[in-house]
Amino acid sequence: MLRTSTFALIAGLAAAGTASAQDLTPVTFGTNWLAQAEHGGFYQSVADGTYAECGLDVTIVSGGPQVNNRALLMADRIQFHMGGDLLQAFNAVAEGVPVVAVAATFQKHPQVILAHPGVADTWEELRDLTLLIGDNGFTSYYQWMIAAHGFTVEQRQPYTFNPAPFLADTQLGMQGFLSSEPYLVEREGGFTPNVFLIADAGYATYATTIETMASTIENSPEVVECFVEGSILGWYNYLYGDNAAANEMILAANPDMTQDKINYAIGKMIEYGIVDSGDALTLGIGAMTDETIGGFYEAMVEAGVVEAGLDWQSAYTTQFVNQGLGLELRPQ
Repeated sequence: MLRTSTFALIAGLAAAGTASAQDLTPVTFGTNWLAQAEHGGFYQSVADGTYAECGLDVTIVSGGPQVNNRALLMADRIQFHMGGDLLQAFNAVAEGVPVVAVAATFQKHPQVILAHPGVADTWEELRDLTLLIGDNGFTSYYQWMIAAHGFTVEQRQPYTFNPAPFLADTQLGMQGFLSSEPYLVEREGGFTPNVFLIADAGYATYATTIETMASTIENSPEVVECFVEGSILGWYNYLYGDNAAANEMILAANPDMTQDKINYAIGKMIEYGIVDSGDALTLGIGAMTDETIGGFYEAMVEAGVVEAGLDWQSAYTTQFVNQGLGLELRPQ
């Protein structure tokens, strides 16, 4: 049974014409990269008025290589931020920063390893390749690959975010994101690479979280509830409904984005269950559970990525998720 939430009650009032633009509370959401389909649900709820229906006037501020929106969150200059995966949340706890994850947009991390067909056709066969892995990946998920799957430090070479070496050498594997590097390889290399989602090999972290400050949860829980629930509904409508207006906003915010890349990304998110799988199938998009987060924390301790004894449960709250909101919007 779906809950009768603050969102539903205020939305009903808005639909009856009792809310006006002057009543909306302005909030800013900072993303962690340039506008793209992976941010689509948030743009959807701006475009179709879902945030406004529960009382928020949401502005989305894009991230990028020279932008640190997380620092703006901690400086109280924005109210919400798009986090990466749970490692960021654990690091915040370790550093004593009261940033709290309030929802997990992605049930699966979109990090992938690419290989040439016929050379490495299984996850296990990746161990026979030299792998191009960036520095951030090497200190995080690759340490898990070493601990859990027997990969080695020696087989890793730095990834420079240039697919040319991979295209030229079939004995190389390459890191990537599900909707980015595979797309580039298909366009520039003229072939479809084998794509291995590390989440499907057991890297069980949520990703693309919604972060806010603990003080915001304490002082304005209704604002957090509206933003989280509006975002949940936005993701259902973006993936399964009319997303044209949201895509127009993405294209306007990111001149380097194209409609075909948006279409590719949406298709891959649906195909691989990035947003709508696992816990989200029964608890709704945005779901987080103690079991998943605790299991990931233990795996990262075992891999030497985070320290034992961390108060990992203070990194998140399930107060605003796991209520089945929007499940009826999923195609049957």
